Amino acid sequence: MNPETTPRTGFLTRSQLVGIALLALLIVVLLPLTLDIFRLNLVGKYLTYAFVAIGLVMCWGYGGILSLGQGIFFGLGGYCMAMFLKLEASSVENTKIQSTPGIPDFMDWNQLTALPWFWKPFASFPFTLVAVILVPTLFAFIIGTAMFRRRVGGVYFGIITQAIAAILTILIIGQQGYTGGINGITDLRTLHGWDIRTDHAKFILYFVNAALLFGVIGLCFLVRQSKLGRILVAMRDKEDRVRFSGYDVASFKIFVFAFAAALSAIGGAMFTLQVGFMSPSFVGIVPSVEMVIYTAVGGRLSILGAVYGTLLVNFAKTTFSESFPELWLLGLGGLFIAVVLAFPAGLAGIYDSHIAPRLAKWFSRKGRTPTPAMPVSTPAE
Repeated sequence: MNPETTPRTGFLTRSQLVGIALLALLIVVLLPLTLDIFRLNLVGKYLTYAFVAIGLVMCWGYGGILSLGQGIFFGLGGYCMAMFLKLEASSVENTKIQSTPGIPDFMDWNQLTALPWFWKPFASFPFTLVAVILVPTLFAFIIGTAMFRRRVGGVYFGIITQAIAAILTILIIGQQGYTGGINGITDLRTLHGWDIRTDHAKFILYFVNAALLFGVIGLCFLVRQSKLGRILVAMRDKEDRVRFSGYDVASFKIFVFAFAAALSAIGGAMFTLQVGFMSPSFVGIVPSVEMVIYTAVGGRLSILGAVYGTLLVNFAKTTFSESFPELWLLGLGGLFIAVVLAFPAGLAGIYDSHIAPRLAKWFSRKGRTPTPAMPVSTPAE
């Protein structure tokens, strides 16, 4: 089924609008009504990972670039937000028992007597918001330019991103006086005087997170339906043909990689706000690979599927770890293997292979033509 023939409302097809509406019903209505604040905050944490998974759909699913280091950008966005929150929590009044009042506690423990120069701009909230996006995007631009201009791709690019994630983790842990070390930046309390540790604040931040997520979903649909999105898919399938057609393939790869990094950074910043800390454990290889698993389970060709995959894997992770603390890794691994083997296109492929044909038969009996689903081979998203 050609997605260009699918009925559209604006830049979205009818099936995409229905999919967004169902996801909104789940996230905005059903979960807040049925879960207590502790579980709802857990779901909010899961949704911060969904930003990374959606970025991987754009980068890996549509652009053909498998990055195994998206935790880098998730962590950088989270650390930028954590630096602002930590400075606000480290006022002279709050730190008067320290040897050097007015600096974060971990700096005082590590014998620093003044705030480092690169921390000072993060006392400004507008600067922090810009830095959350700009710092990870600039870092991704540098990596992408160095790699894609030299036509490094495939497995080699994945290995390099893993190496960068490992290096950055070691650097963060080693510079304990500046970054908080292995513990990270903790004890984050307020945002402009608003206590983010209360249940009321967590409830509000959940909906802020959800609103940002749907904004990102809409933006990614817009990119996918544009000429840029069609070039990305063509580049993924026939890179040499796109290059011979006169397009600068490296520039498109740099763009989509940096775009995915920016989305990951937004998730990292919201994670810091909702959970109240940021540590190097979210930067390294293991979390980066887990984020790829979210995308694979949901369907790497589906923007909405990535959100469902993130929720499913994290719900399973929480359930297995609570019920079977000694076996939960095996259970999670078994779930991933089962889904990938049974549904290579992820959860999004279940609709195409099992639900859509039955709906087509039902609609044909009713004398109506159903709105086609997202084909796996020619993604509508």
